[in-house]
Amino acid sequence: MNTSTVINPATEDVLRDVELLDIDAVDDAVARAVAAQRRWARLAPAERAGALRAFAAVVDAHIGELAALEVANSGHPIGQAEWEAGHVRDVLTYYAASPERLTGQQIPVAGGIDITFNEPLGVVGIITPWNFPFCIPAWKIAPALVAGNTVVFKPSSDTPHCATLLVELMDQAGFPAGTVNLVTGAGGEVGDAIVDNPDVSVISFTGSSATGKGIAVRAGAKLKRLSLELGGKNAIVVLADADLELATDGIVWSAFGTTGQRCTAASRVIVERSVVGPLLERLEARASRLRLGSGLDAAVDVGPLINAGAVEKVGRYVGIGRNEGELVLGGEAARAGELAHGHFFAPTIFRDVAPMDRIAQEEIFGPVLSVIAVDDYAAAATAVNQTRYGLSSSIFTRDANAAFRAMRDFETGIVYVNAGTTGAETHLPFGGWKETGNGHREAGHAALDTYTEWKSIYVDFSGRLQRAQIDNQA
Repeated sequence: MNTSTVINPATEDVLRDVELLDIDAVDDAVARAVAAQRRWARLAPAERAGALRAFAAVVDAHIGELAALEVANSGHPIGQAEWEAGHVRDVLTYYAASPERLTGQQIPVAGGIDITFNEPLGVVGIITPWNFPFCIPAWKIAPALVAGNTVVFKPSSDTPHCATLLVELMDQAGFPAGTVNLVTGAGGEVGDAIVDNPDVSVISFTGSSATGKGIAVRAGAKLKRLSLELGGKNAIVVLADADLELATDGIVWSAFGTTGQRCTAASRVIVERSVVGPLLERLEARASRLRLGSGLDAAVDVGPLINAGAVEKVGRYVGIGRNEGELVLGGEAARAGELAHGHFFAPTIFRDVAPMDRIAQEEIFGPVLSVIAVDDYAAAATAVNQTRYGLSSSIFTRDANAAFRAMRDFETGIVYVNAGTTGAETHLPFGGWKETGNGHREAGHAALDTYTEWKSIYVDFSGRLQRAQIDNQA
């Protein structure tokens, strides 16, 4: 049996090993999902919803266990990990109430009525990243299951133990065998095997844009339904009339919460020139006081990067940034004292960055913030949109007209007004434009579209032949 060692990124302590599966194991998991899917889909919607409610209750009873494991496996501070565990419960509760959203439509037609249904697609392949090892799987698994599909689930190799616990809790909740099938292993082998398997009808992937493009090519060759949630290079605009204290709160949390390792993290602050100085003073003061350390310490604000490779990548971009802007704060790995054995990086701020500089364009996925000065709102909106990504954006202003222009002008799937760029509401569609995805949405009722197919039923009660509209032309 091949295994991989998983470590705690805050301490480099070894967690238990995880088994690395192969293509044969994926094929077996898909076969189990196929066998279970018809029975699962034939259950009354209320029964599927009841299973999700039972799962939510089990999660609620294990909030502490889930949070502690997330701290050890991903490095998140304990408060964030507890929020994520509670969010999983809320997601399950939301989708347990979703069967009524699958009722379709009744449309009058000549000679009768047309009835539409949302039918499950079959087996869903779910491939998730490490940075939210409970929430992101829940966003995908819950709507897939309530719609009548079964699941083959591959988590990140960095956080397999969180996925294992999640599936174990599903078993405690009483889900039928084969409903959700966990496969662990490398993306290049196990992930590709899921995408390539002809019995997997839908692929839902969250991760990098480069990997998503590769999956799109493989899935497209088989015309599979594909939902991609990919990268981001999110911007916060601060206009001269903004509440700078509030803006500072939003920027610090969005840039350095979760160590900048989230697709909605703010990595660009686009600010009117007249308030660059006052805003930078506040940002530097606040960011310099952030405490780094193990997430088990409730006083810690910023946890580690996920692994040594992430530290190297962030350091490489800081080197690029030194040639593009002026370093204000941070700029190096943090290894002093208790941080010596973890993958920590100091919160880093650059000023005088140009909109098209590499650190303002490329996704770093770490605690690095670029401050870009502009002359006015029009220049700010242009800078927001001058990137290949389009996930989340924000504007801080007291001007209602400017706020509404931003709602119209910013080319992102999510726009915040007087709030940071991070956040995820259970009932709201989550996703972005351009290279951030392929048009599907996570969360909210819109997520059900990914996992269902329309069926139109024509019922003729006229007693005579009805022709289609195209056949009735003179």
